[in-house]
Amino acid sequence: MVSRVSPRVADPAVRTTLIERAAGIIATEGPSALTLRRVAEDAGTSTMAIYTHFGGMAELRRAVQGEGFVRLAAHLDAVASTRDPVADLTALGSAYFTNAVTNPNLYRVMFMDHPVGLDDDEVSAGTFLSLVAGVRRCIDAGRFAPADPVDLATQLWALTHGIVTLHLAGFLTLDEAIECLTNAALHMFAGFGTDRRAARRSVSRARAAVSR
Repeated sequence: MVSRVSPRVADPAVRTTLIERAAGIIATEGPSALTLRRVAEDAGTSTMAIYTHFGGMAELRRAVQGEGFVRLAAHLDAVASTRDPVADLTALGSAYFTNAVTNPNLYRVMFMDHPVGLDDDEVSAGTFLSLVAGVRRCIDAGRFAPADPVDLATQLWALTHGIVTLHLAGFLTLDEAIECLTNAALHMFAGFGTDRRAARRSVSRARAAVSR
């Protein structure tokens, strides 16, 4: 439990706890259940701490969505570039999936709650642009047929998001979700124009790197 702090002290640990508690309330009970008193009680602090860190309820909700994208960006940025762009694209999908299952409440708020406007739109847009850049590398390397990288990236995002959502909703176990994501990615990569056997090698290479 977080100790009570003076409203004059902006403790980063308290800020993080408030965001995570707010995310849990929104994800499990809906935005209407979110109140300053409820968040403060769940975080073990006072309502003044919310004003100290965020200014009010609207700012808190923006901070919750923003934190979700910051954590997603950190996972995507940790994916290193190699000489195999299809393996790297697979690794980006794995990073997206890992972030979702590691931060399920924040993920739900990011994509399942009505957007409330972020303080830094570049962070949220940048997560999608990372995927677009990964697809463009595959096209430039001749692994995918010429196409609009934004269109292909959108298809991959929709695929991964759908599987993540089924897992978080309890319809797929973790192992089933990973297997489904792997097989679906192979089919999609083949549809984008890459050789199926080469795609399988790239996906296997990415999975081996992630397991290490």
